[in-house]
Amino acid sequence: MKKLLSVGLMALCFSAYQATAQTDAKAKKVLESVTKKVNSLKSLKASFALKLSGAKVSDSKKGTIALKGQKYHVQLSGQEIICDTKTVWNYNVDAKEVTINKFNPEEQSISPAKLLTNFYDKEYKYKYAGERKEAGKTCDVIELTPNDNSKQVTKIELLVDKASSMIAGGTIWSKNGNKTQYTISNVTPNATIADSYFGWDPKAHPGVETNDMR
Repeated sequence: MKKLLSVGLMALCFSAYQATAQTDAKAKKVLESVTKKVNSLKSLKASFALKLSGAKVSDSKKGTIALKGQKYHVQLSGQEIICDTKTVWNYNVDAKEVTINKFNPEEQSISPAKLLTNFYDKEYKYKYAGERKEAGKTCDVIELTPNDNSKQVTKIELLVDKASSMIAGGTIWSKNGNKTQYTISNVTPNATIADSYFGWDPKAHPGVETNDMR
């Protein structure tokens, strides 16, 4: 279950755009406002909630995310995912096991860093789908579909807070029939975060088994 939620999070779990006839000018304006806002920040902290549902799975989790440039540190029940833009550590707290991989942006179609920035460029078609209230916020609704049909994600719905130009939540649909709904709250822009928070310290994790896949 944790693996499924990890995949769901990475599927969430932030270039120059080549315009096509399949884009929507209003949607592009909203998405560009998100990119401009996040790029103006030195760092960001936020809380999130995930709800995964499908024919054979149903689960929910809450956690936190910290961003600093393209670096990220995600914490949720029993799991941490850390990236310093070169290496990704996936720590299973209950199993006392950490798996280490090289960071490959090509394999992360929507990393947490891309989620809050311009991940849609070149990869997705998008359209404006109106407004919706979410947790008391008035949000623009943007629908995205991948240009590459081989992607596991079939559709993404983003909710962008009109007042802050920040993504407030959304839904991701996958080819396997699963649906991941998420909300983002308690956003703290320009939070003070040490660079060491985006790395793995073995001395601080005695007894943890290491699986180095690099």
